[in-house]
Amino acid sequence: MPWDRTEVKRSVTVVIPARYGSSRFPGKPLVELLGKPMIQHVYEQAQACRTVDDVLVATDDERIKTAVQRFGGQVVMMTEPYRTGTDRVAAVADSRTGDCFVDLQGDEILLHPDLITDLVEPFLASEATMGTLKRQIDSDQDLHNPGVVKVTTDREGYALYFSRAPIPLVRDDPKRAAVPGLHFIHLGVYIYTRETLQRLTALPTGTLEEAEKLEQLRALENGMRIRVWETTHGSLRIDSPEDVPGALKQLHSRATGLGITHS
Repeated sequence: MPWDRTEVKRSVTVVIPARYGSSRFPGKPLVELLGKPMIQHVYEQAQACRTVDDVLVATDDERIKTAVQRFGGQVVMMTEPYRTGTDRVAAVADSRTGDCFVDLQGDEILLHPDLITDLVEPFLASEATMGTLKRQIDSDQDLHNPGVVKVTTDREGYALYFSRAPIPLVRDDPKRAAVPGLHFIHLGVYIYTRETLQRLTALPTGTLEEAEKLEQLRALENGMRIRVWETTHGSLRIDSPEDVPGALKQLHSRATGLGITHS
């Protein structure tokens, strides 16, 4: 049965935290990709999602604000420093109406807007208060890359742990190869109820959160459950200037497949 948006009473707002001052890649949200700043690619894919009511960028930088306004996007200026993207999303939620909030990182370029649908749709139909996505690992290289976050879940689909390490480790496999149905990449997009956001941001930074530099571990360390749904859609995450050529290649390939041309 097709999903009917009119049956859902809770609203969904996508918040895209975007900082200019990245230590590894200053000005990253404004890097040009196929004639558009990266933040515009992220914004437009979120806006194309049929399960979303509103999209806005949260930034502390006038240059990012100007770029977003230039392509007609909504933007909120953040005047205080925040620990993580989650804390920035919570600050936006505190100043706006709405029921559920999606945290979509400003360097997470979705390859298809249905990736957000794969998160929002089951979340709204469930009793979960915080959710995220996983995708099957495609390569052994990703399994062992600390820049690629992995996730394991219980039988009900709730997160057991997120790590930069290859989890679970298959003890009897000397090759340490990725196993279909066992190893999953975590995609850095989250959805929360307003109440969960408020609770999460009131908590101190956790020991595991600090060790792995993964903000979602704050929730697990404090007994909060994170529902994880699987998607087949991917995303492009740009962490450093070295990631740009590969991202451009994939974006160009996607645009060619859709019949889009760029000058």
